Amino acid sequence: MKYAGAHVSAAGGVENAPLAAARIRARAFALFTKNQRQWRAAPLKEESIAAFRRNCADHGYSPDHILPHDSYLINLGHPDTDNLEKSRNAFLDEMKRCEQLGLKLLNFHPGSHLGKISEDACLSRIAASVNMALDRTTSVCAVIENTAGQGTNLGHRFEHLARIIDQVEDKTRVGVCLDTCHTFAAGYDLRTKVTYEATLKTFDRVVGLKYLRALHLNDSIKDFASRVDRHQSLGQGALGLDLFYRIMNDKRFDNMPLILETKDASIWEQEIDLLYSMVEPAE
Repeated sequence: MKYAGAHVSAAGGVENAPLAAARIRARAFALFTKNQRQWRAAPLKEESIAAFRRNCADHGYSPDHILPHDSYLINLGHPDTDNLEKSRNAFLDEMKRCEQLGLKLLNFHPGSHLGKISEDACLSRIAASVNMALDRTTSVCAVIENTAGQGTNLGHRFEHLARIIDQVEDKTRVGVCLDTCHTFAAGYDLRTKVTYEATLKTFDRVVGLKYLRALHLNDSIKDFASRVDRHQSLGQGALGLDLFYRIMNDKRFDNMPLILETKDASIWEQEIDLLYSMVEPAE
């Protein structure tokens, strides 16, 4: 079964995120558990935690289908020691928030070398950062999001993801979220059935489909291999609608969060309806 939704607002408290998801008839959702553009945030209040859990239960949202995202400020591969420690502390705080909320996944961007250290050194720092967070938590899976490859960001090659996972000690608590826009912009074609299958075959060979925990469903404003991260509404970009039809009928993506981060939040409900209209009846 497919669980499609969107990255909804948690304005006013995390407990409002499942309500926002329900309003657009999402079957899955993503959220920030704190302000994504600030380093510090007040601890979650017990009443907010209880309300979040209650609202999820009331609207049928399982932790399996909720994909929190960490702060955009965090760089787990930062070349500077002080800034690396700051990022690691912030990431650990995000993991602990997820545990408080009863969530199983935390989506994060791997990191950037900023032109100051080698790719290998940066990837090792990212893996070490993940290990530190996993050692101090008990249940949440660190879900690496592949990137488009802008600037000095790593994670745009499947080999980068594999190098991080190889160095994570607890393989049961690390996974991958593939973003369709990022994948395409990074140079993995998804536009035809042949290239779609070839890309998934490459991912399985290099990383392993067993590590796939989620998808971000986004069309792309920029063209193939642009290395530019610009999301577009479904069917209005360079990817087109056929890709999303294939995803919605691909059993490899059953029972995981399929999250819209498309450009126009005002049409997310229609996009979710569109996605479900693509599902072919079971034979």
